[in-house]
Amino acid sequence: MQPVIGITGRPKELESVGQPTRGYTVFHTYTDAVIAAGGSPVVLIPTDVDHIDDVLDRIDGVLLTGGGDIDPERYGGAPHESLMGVDEERDAYELELARLAYARRIPTLAICRGLQVVNVAFGGTLVRDLPSERGVEGHDRIGDAAWEKHSSVEIDPASTLAEVIGPGTHGINSIHHQAVDRVGDGIRVVGRAPEGTPEAIQHEDATWPMLAVQWHPEFLRCRGDGASIELFGHLVGAAAKYRADQ
Repeated sequence: MQPVIGITGRPKELESVGQPTRGYTVFHTYTDAVIAAGGSPVVLIPTDVDHIDDVLDRIDGVLLTGGGDIDPERYGGAPHESLMGVDEERDAYELELARLAYARRIPTLAICRGLQVVNVAFGGTLVRDLPSERGVEGHDRIGDAAWEKHSSVEIDPASTLAEVIGPGTHGINSIHHQAVDRVGDGIRVVGRAPEGTPEAIQHEDATWPMLAVQWHPEFLRCRGDGASIELFGHLVGAAAKYRADQ
């Protein structure tokens, strides 16, 4: 059987039979990437955190997706005018999901917001807005630029990420206005943008196959980017091993 990859859905206000309703969406770029790598995707929607263990009993890997900002209250920060898409239900669910994925050593790939979730879950903090708090511009390019390599990251050669996609400089897209500030307990920065902004992290505990990137490999994969394909292949491969070991 194919390993089952749980993909976090983002809340979205929709309309059903003429009435507003809350829904959860996952972009096809995520599901297509998992399927192409040999996995079977399922959507994880925020539920009572007490039920996350039941969900993890049924999956072999976790994909923490992009989306809105984490409430700064979660890491001891203050509100900021740049915040967008804050959702308390999603924050609570995904922060606990990350902690429990570590407790079970479930293979995890975290993308953009997902990277920030992992860092905050382990006690880290975030730069709430790179332009206003750090004077760093150019990390939040959207539209057609989201599908192209317009930035770069330098990968730590002594990292799992380097083993997966190769060390050195990689071209990436960049669609974020926040970033890791203080790293969480056990978290290690393994990739940085040219001006030093953290772009990739992993956990120091090598028994947890977790990689987290601030860029969006699910978009670059659609352009045939080899490193992006390898990231999803690593997740599904680790999930297959996890499944076999249970």
